[in-house]
Amino acid sequence: MKRSPMKASAKPLRRTTFARVGILAQSSFQRTAPDSRPKRLKAKQRPVSADDQIYWGRLASEVGCVACRVAGRQTSNYVSIHHIDGRTKPGCHSLVLPLCAGCHQQGTGNDKTLVAIHPNKSRFEKLYGSQLELKAKCDAILGVGTR
Repeated sequence: MKRSPMKASAKPLRRTTFARVGILAQSSFQRTAPDSRPKRLKAKQRPVSADDQIYWGRLASEVGCVACRVAGRQTSNYVSIHHIDGRTKPGCHSLVLPLCAGCHQQGTGNDKTLVAIHPNKSRFEKLYGSQLELKAKCDAILGVGTR
C-alpha cells in the first residue's frame, strides 16, 4: 500500500513558544513566573535594617511574650513584633515589644480571654506595666543597653 504525500497547506504554520505548549500552559506559566516588580513599603513606612531583624529574632527566641512573662504565664517563642511608637519615626524598629497573638490583638491566639494591647492599651498597661518598662525588661533579659 502506497502512502500519499502530505498536502502542503496554503499558509505555513508559525510556531511560537505558546503554540507548542498550548493555552493552559501559557496561563500557568504566567502565574508561576517570579514577580519582577520591586516590593514597595506602605506610605511612609521605614525599611527594617539587618541589625533590627537580628534584634527581633533575639527578642522572639530569648524573651518570648514579655506580657506573659510578667504575668507568670508560660511564654511562647511564637510572637509578633509590636511597635511602641509607630513605624515611621527614626529608630522606630528598635522600640518594639515581643507579644504573643493573644497579648497583641484582641480575640486571637489560643487564649481568647487575654487583655491585648490592641485595642485595650490602657488596660494592658495597668496589668503589665507601661510599654517602655516592658521594653526595659526585654533589654535587661537580653543584656543590651537602651537602643
